[in-house]
Amino acid sequence: MAHRSKGYFFLLVLVLLAIGALHHLTPADKLVFHETYRRLSYFPIVVGGLLYGVRGGVVLALIACLAFIPHLHLFHAMNYDFYVSELAEVVLYLLAGSGVGFIASRESRLRERYQELSEKLERSYRRLHEETALLIEVEEQLRASQKLSALGQLSASLAHEIKNPLASIKGTAEIFLDEFPEGHPKREFVDILLKETSRLNATVEEVLRFSKSPPAEAGAGSGQEDVAAVLRRVITLLDTTFRKKELDVSLDLPAEADTVLVEGDKMAQVFINLLINGAEAVSRGGRIAVRLLLDEEWLRVEFADDGPGLAREEYAKVFTPFYSGKADGTGTGLGLAISAKIVESYGGRLEVAASQWGGALFVVNLPRTSGVYRHG
Repeated sequence: MAHRSKGYFFLLVLVLLAIGALHHLTPADKLVFHETYRRLSYFPIVVGGLLYGVRGGVVLALIACLAFIPHLHLFHAMNYDFYVSELAEVVLYLLAGSGVGFIASRESRLRERYQELSEKLERSYRRLHEETALLIEVEEQLRASQKLSALGQLSASLAHEIKNPLASIKGTAEIFLDEFPEGHPKREFVDILLKETSRLNATVEEVLRFSKSPPAEAGAGSGQEDVAAVLRRVITLLDTTFRKKELDVSLDLPAEADTVLVEGDKMAQVFINLLINGAEAVSRGGRIAVRLLLDEEWLRVEFADDGPGLAREEYAKVFTPFYSGKADGTGTGLGLAISAKIVESYGGRLEVAASQWGGALFVVNLPRTSGVYRHG
């Protein structure tokens, strides 16, 4: 742009020099031509003032005056009165260059000021738009929180109402179990009744645990354990589940893992939920990889599997209470919600992504300053 601007300036200079040459080459008695040349000189001066302000207009006016000097000298020798008239043209050149340049410079400053105000207004509008979007998002979260709170209270009330008769049903089924020993034609129905009663009782307990789960406090919990021991314990606890599906479960721990303490029972509940989800998602003979990463600010525990994974639109839903992506409808949709709630209560976050095998990757992030994560 600057190169093009210089090109325009030199072009205007050449025009003025050409006009001066025409003055010099045209006979003095051709007054009409000389008058035309004088008028033409205003064009590059005015254009220079418009393009380059006061400085450009004055410089081009001076160049026009210098190009006009041979013509003035000619008229000075021929007619002094006409010479004085021509000399006044030089003053007009300077006035035209400086006047137009001043007006153009002022307009340029005003244009820059308006541009600056326009940019400020645009930034203010963009900031207002962002803050409005944030306010709408917060309001939506508040409404969702209120709905979940009401739903949690309703679920807790229903769970309490269901739990007592459920205990009676289970007790009756256990009596029937004694009445119908192995091999009895009705024993199969009693086993089904006990199994379904136990499953329903587990669902009720999960609903109650979610609705009553209190925020964690720093140092609270049943006991501190190093994170490596917790991970080894939950993997051992689920060993039977893994062996039934012939799963390849690996555990990758850094050397300093034994020195990092967490709330054992709370984190064990989170790890068990994630491992059970992975075990249910993968096919027979599948893989589950657990890896612990440590840095100065965060503890990260990754649970990766080679199952079918999750669609990207499900990432935002999997931690929503009562959402279950299981096709057979066996899930309660509370396992991941409870896990996320526990992790968030310690200032952390539970994230989901795709694993290196195309399956699911769940990551538990815990800040080092939280009560759940301490150096031993």
